[in-house]
Amino acid sequence: MDKITYKKIVDRHKPTETRFTNAVVAFVVGGLVGVIGQLLIEFYSSWLHISSQDATSFMIVTLVFISCLFTALGFFDKWVTFAKCGLIIPITGFAHSMMSSGMEYRNEGPIFGVGANLFKLAGSVILYGIVAAWFFGMIRYYFLGGV
Repeated sequence: MDKITYKKIVDRHKPTETRFTNAVVAFVVGGLVGVIGQLLIEFYSSWLHISSQDATSFMIVTLVFISCLFTALGFFDKWVTFAKCGLIIPITGFAHSMMSSGMEYRNEGPIFGVGANLFKLAGSVILYGIVAAWFFGMIRYYFLGGV
């Protein structure tokens, strides 16, 4: 089979991607995650009488817990397949990547399985986040007059 015929066959069977639809779905789902986060802050502030700053921390912990729980139960992956960046970009995506990496090796035990592989995917995000924070902190310190 020559290259041109092979390329035609591949192009015929290649899945099509609708970028506009994906962008709209990610925008709506990401917005819903933001609304849920704001509702959690309002709940913690109003009903439990916690300061707004502490309520924000509780909201983040709650969203991380929910995404880890749903990953462990096995249906967060299906939601990510549908919503794409709407669930991957917020803190829920970070928790999902950590939990799924740990869950993949759970049969090897809590230390060498889950513990050793929990930061496999998220470790690079943490590393480059710290490096970027240090770098931009130095820029601010030296060029914008310190603290």
